Amino acid sequence: MTKDVLVSVAGLQFEVDQDAPIEVITTGEYYFKNQKHFVLYEEILDGYSEVTKNTVKVSDKQVEIMKKGSSNVHMIFEENKKNMTYYNTPFGELLIGIHTTLIDVKEEEDNIQIKIEYILDVNYNYISNCEITIHIKAKGEK
Repeated sequence: MTKDVLVSVAGLQFEVDQDAPIEVITTGEYYFKNQKHFVLYEEILDGYSEVTKNTVKVSDKQVEIMKKGSSNVHMIFEENKKNMTYYNTPFGELLIGIHTTLIDVKEEEDNIQIKIEYILDVNYNYISNCEITIHIKAKGEK
């Protein structure tokens, strides 16, 4: 995989009355170090001028997503395990629980696809079943 990549992050929350899809497509940087994949990319959230720096770290049985900027969080996804973390937003801090039910990582030479399914709770209250799909592709590949 090349250093310069295209990153697509699509998220979906399954709620009782509607599904809420969110997708970010941007350029990023890819590194492979100590048997782990690292992807760094930036995004600007709607309504904010501050850039949020994102890092995705993929190891054998774990995916971490770290955001730093207008909102800050370090989410750890481990299959069949619940992890708790604080999500710092401009409006205050939330305690979120992430109970990961599936991590599926498919690696090819210039392409990595990650699918994560999890149950999200905030302050110990169930919010929704969620899914994140991350697609990392070498720039210039079709």
